[in-house]
Order: sequence, then structure tokens, then C-alpha cells
Amino acid sequence: MRLRLLALGLAVALAATASLAAAEEVTRDSYKAQVEPICKANTQANEKILKGVRAEVRKGKLALAGRQFSKAATALNRAYRQLKAVPQPAADQAKLTKWLKYVKQEASLFAIGGKALKAGNKTKAQTIVVKLTHTANLANSQVLSFGFRYCKLNPSKFT
Repeated sequence: MRLRLLALGLAVALAATASLAAAEEVTRDSYKAQVEPICKANTQANEKILKGVRAEVRKGKLALAGRQFSKAATALNRAYRQLKAVPQPAADQAKLTKWLKYVKQEASLFAIGGKALKAGNKTKAQTIVVKLTHTANLANSQVLSFGFRYCKLNPSKFT
């Protein structure tokens, strides 16, 4: 009986050690392979959601543009949660944590911009778009070495 318990304890310890070793083996390439599909789905969603948003603002249809911004915020928040769940390479955790912070800020800025547009405050929305672009540039500089295609943030493409 004691031998069985000892063997079971040893098996559990080995399994835990193996899973920790596997978690540590995350590379930039494997991380990129996991996050790019998430970013691609978000980019495609934003292309659909934000299609024509500039024209809506120019036409004075601010409430409609505001709804589009709010939907984009929801989509980016969903992508953020998925990205945050992906195991990160140990050597790049600081960079990726900072990058994810910027992604979260972008989602927040989309939401604030949406509220401003819904309230008819075009000037505030324009200020938010400038902040959004700046935040995207900061985020992109954090992960430049990853060579992202879809995870490279480019809000000026949509706004």
C-alpha cells in the first residue's frame, strides 16, 4: 500500500514537472503561431465592423459611428482575453505583458470614442483616435521582433 502511494506521488510530481518544462519551452515562433489566428480573426471582424466609419462621421451620423466603435471595442476585448490566455515565452514576458496592456488600452479607447460619438462629441472622438494611434504605435514597438502580421495594430486603417 505504501509503495503504491509512493509511486502515485512520484507520478504526480513527474507530471507536474513535465508540464512546467513544457510551459517553459514556449518559443517566439510557437507563441506567434498561437496568437496570429486570434489577431487575424479580430482584424477581419474590425474590417467588417468599422467599414465606412469615416464616411459616417463625415456625414454627421455620429451615433452610427459610435455604435461601430463600441462593437470594435467589444471585439478587441474578446481578442485581448484570448491573447492573455496564451502561454508566453519566458524571455519575452515583460514585453508581451506591456504589449497586452496596450491592447487593453486600445479596447478602452475604442469604447470611449464610441461613447463620445454617440454623444455627438466629434472633437473628443478625434482626440481619442489620435490617442488610439499613439497607443498602437507603442504596442507595435514592444513586439516588433516577433514579426507579427495580424497582431500589428493599425487603427488608422479603420478610423
